[in-house]
Amino acid sequence: MSRDTIADIITSIRNADMDRKGTLRIASTNITENIIKILLREGFIENVRKHQEGKNFFLALTLRHRRNRKGPCRTSLNLKRISRPGLRIYSNYQQIPRILGGMGIVILSTSRGIMTDREARLERIGGEILCYIW
Repeated sequence: MSRDTIADIITSIRNADMDRKGTLRIASTNITENIIKILLREGFIENVRKHQEGKNFFLALTLRHRRNRKGPCRTSLNLKRISRPGLRIYSNYQQIPRILGGMGIVILSTSRGIMTDREARLERIGGEILCYIW
């Protein structure tokens, strides 16, 4: 695993979705727990459980799959990392992009915590754009 935990969980979820795996396990940190809570609330993930092995905590995710998907590369979950350690991307609340005309979500890291684009526009605050999900 690299030092970019957000990119690691996005890649793990994307790979598990492409392989049609039902569950996956990721390391638990504060930022990953907040992102997973948003994914659960928005309906991209079915269930989350927290496990402990020794001193380490892990999150066990159950992904949501469509029943009759055809082909190995057709995924129902698309995630894209935007801001990265080498290039941070910030936006004020007026310039937060809309994904698929509002069908997708943007996850932001703001001064009031990690939130979606809709919540940030309602509270009129901007922040660092972490990822797009559609």
